[in-house]
Amino acid sequence: MVRLRADDGIEIDRHVVEMRRAVAVLPYDPERRVAITVSMPRTPVMLAGLPDMMEAIAGILEDDPADCTRREAMEEAGVRLSELVHLGQIWSIPSVVTEKIDYFLAPYAAKDRVAAGGGLVEEQENISVHELPLNALWAMMARKEIADGKLAILLMALRLRRPDLFSVPVD
Repeated sequence: MVRLRADDGIEIDRHVVEMRRAVAVLPYDPERRVAITVSMPRTPVMLAGLPDMMEAIAGILEDDPADCTRREAMEEAGVRLSELVHLGQIWSIPSVVTEKIDYFLAPYAAKDRVAAGGGLVEEQENISVHELPLNALWAMMARKEIADGKLAILLMALRLRRPDLFSVPVD
């Protein structure tokens, strides 16, 4: 709880959830027109009655955002990323949460899938890796089946920057 003094002098209480910065990335193969996503059990999602949801690869920032992004992509999805396109930094929930996320798009090729992924054993993340056609992901967006905000932001950014990778017409 934080107590603030407004411009008119009135004091108000506000809840603040302290969270560290994070990174999120959508690896995509421009040749095969696919992208890598992950899913894993998430307690809030499970409490809502769902087993898991498809997400963008993401993690808590521990060092340089680019280095952290590459490490998370390898740990979670077994994909080696070299080029990263930084889209910017977005506050996840600015009314309550201090977390800011650095967003990246990352082209890769089939040869860059060098490990199984799944997360670190000691973190018990139980990550499933999905390599899906971009058109299928976009169709999921149209049907409102993408519930992860990070994945939605990244997929829309990729569609804006690389519409040639999608054969589904823009509505």
